[in-house]
Amino acid sequence: MAEAIVRSPWRVTIHVWHALFMREALARVTADRVAWFWLMAEPVAHVLLLVWVRTLIGHARIIPGADFVPWLVVGVTTFILFRNQMNRGMNAISANRALFAYRQVHPADTLFVRSGLEGVLSTIVMLVLVLVFTLLGQHMVPHDPLYVIGIWCLVWLFGLGAGLVFSVVITVLPELQKFVTMIMFPLYFLSGIIIPVQYFPQDIRYYLLFNPVLHLIENIRYGFFEGYRLIDGVSLLYPAWWVLGALLLGLLLQVRYKVRLLAQ
Repeated sequence: MAEAIVRSPWRVTIHVWHALFMREALARVTADRVAWFWLMAEPVAHVLLLVWVRTLIGHARIIPGADFVPWLVVGVTTFILFRNQMNRGMNAISANRALFAYRQVHPADTLFVRSGLEGVLSTIVMLVLVLVFTLLGQHMVPHDPLYVIGIWCLVWLFGLGAGLVFSVVITVLPELQKFVTMIMFPLYFLSGIIIPVQYFPQDIRYYLLFNPVLHLIENIRYGFFEGYRLIDGVSLLYPAWWVLGALLLGLLLQVRYKVRLLAQ
């Protein structure tokens, strides 16, 4: 008799992730006929809408150290990366619940794979937008590419950590899902995407700086535009601690509530 093939736990995990990735990729980009188009169109639609709104407002189109449209594109695309990572990661467990009948598949696997796919797709979208807007005459080539890549990875990890945390939260307390989703709307306006942080009064700016997403967006803009300057209070260490805390808390919750996540 042929001997049974014994696979190491890491090999099993890699095979599971590969299968989940292919499944998620097919579902994500073939969900409908405009799936690929919407990946590109969503950030552009945000930018066009915000340009129109800011034009109506009037004066706030002057950005110290950066052109207005590239500044807006970078902020919108970075925020969409975080939002998609969190929202789609949060719903990864419920979307793949049938797969838990296979003992090799764990709840956290679905989050890691979905987060990885969203990161790849968002990166492709960002690269395409940089190319398109550069060809249109806008200055979109990063001044410090390595710094931009580092911040982009931090945003991705923060979205992953938030997804790990909130996937457990909405499983234990399903009624909180709508509340968690609603958080994205005020966060969008409190992250310095539309109006530069330096335009706010000092008293309001103090509270805005508690938002780690604002720090990440300002830092990635700093890496993109050579003349862009960070205001006092914006740092890289502060959001890095948030990212680390979200990842550790999310992983601890996944271990603590694994049986309940499988049973729901």
